[in-house]
Amino acid sequence: MRKLLLTTVLATGMMLTGSALAEDTVKIGLNYPETGPYSVQGLDQWRAAQLAVEEINATGGILGKKIEIVRRDSKSKADLSTKNVGELIDQDGVKMVFGGSSSGVAVAAGKVCQEKGIPFFGTLTYSTATTGKEGHRHTFRECYNAWPGAKVLADYMNKNFAGKKYLYITADYTWGHTTESSFRKFTSTDDTSAHKGMKTPFPGATDEDFKKAISFAKMVKPDVLVLVLFGNDMAKAVRQATTQGLKAQMQIVVPNLTLGMAESAGPKVMEGVVGALPWCWQIPYKYNYAYGRGFVEKFSAKFNRYPSTSGASAYTNLYEYKAAVERANSFDTPAIIKALEGHTYTLLKDAQTWREWDHQSIQTVYAVKCKSEADVTKDKFKLDYFEIIASMPGDEAFRTREEWNEARKAAGKPTELEAL
Repeated sequence: MRKLLLTTVLATGMMLTGSALAEDTVKIGLNYPETGPYSVQGLDQWRAAQLAVEEINATGGILGKKIEIVRRDSKSKADLSTKNVGELIDQDGVKMVFGGSSSGVAVAAGKVCQEKGIPFFGTLTYSTATTGKEGHRHTFRECYNAWPGAKVLADYMNKNFAGKKYLYITADYTWGHTTESSFRKFTSTDDTSAHKGMKTPFPGATDEDFKKAISFAKMVKPDVLVLVLFGNDMAKAVRQATTQGLKAQMQIVVPNLTLGMAESAGPKVMEGVVGALPWCWQIPYKYNYAYGRGFVEKFSAKFNRYPSTSGASAYTNLYEYKAAVERANSFDTPAIIKALEGHTYTLLKDAQTWREWDHQSIQTVYAVKCKSEADVTKDKFKLDYFEIIASMPGDEAFRTREEWNEARKAAGKPTELEAL
């Protein structure tokens, strides 16, 4: 009897301890590409998420609860992400989901979160559709999208390459389509007979696909080659362009560029390539943003490298979720959404605003040009890739309410997000 009583007491104690631990923890789901063509961007999200969680937990967590990250590998596949996010919510009990380095993934994740009433924060999703025709009440996007990226970069291109012949090589999915469409619009290269294009498969494009695409560009001989490709796919294509001698014949443009992409291709290959981004580690130093500098330095000390755009977005998303919960004084989803809508925040750069009617974070955007190989390699991490060549304020760069309404109507969607 004594043994039975002792066993019962111990079991009860363990149950109570487990229950107490559960009550003291809030689970957050990260659906990100641990493997696949965008794995470099996924790794940076995970690194930055770890840093944010350590900092937040060290200062008391969120409303007294410590964050626990539950991860799933999206492999940059939309169907797998639908499954992942469903499991994160139904099996793991997460209160928020963030991540994604593919807009197809982000759109799929946002749909599941909308159905299940959980906030979704897109960490690296550049398709205009994510907060446009596919936007939902439960989806928030911290990074920029194809529209403002194309607008700031086109401003530079129109000053330097007006009237030139363009050729587009584009990943065949939602991000590629909206990025090409936006860039054609702002560079006045909509005429596809004069400015040709070619699609590459996504996911699953092979080296042979990129070799064929670059051979096509070599035959067409454009003045400007636009690689609407991302992650390892972009790196493979730009290496092919260098190998086939195209860099000496035409300007190469990568509309949405990240540090991880430049690093994957290498400094010799990337030299002179131009692109756009919402953030890079040089921005806090160029514009004297103290908090942003602190983030770069803490990240660098921990991981022996600079953070990229995707890392900065993951870090910001976690802090913005924490801030919204604390303003709402609740983990209740409708209360959190209301605390986010229209809210202005300043973290790693200048002020950003969660726009109320589409949940896009409105912010300054930048055009960059890749530095010389010598400049990149003399940096302590060999990661000083970008020279900032232009910037544009968010209220000028992003779609207006009227433009957003037009896109929603064309897609057969209402011009208001769902009611809470």
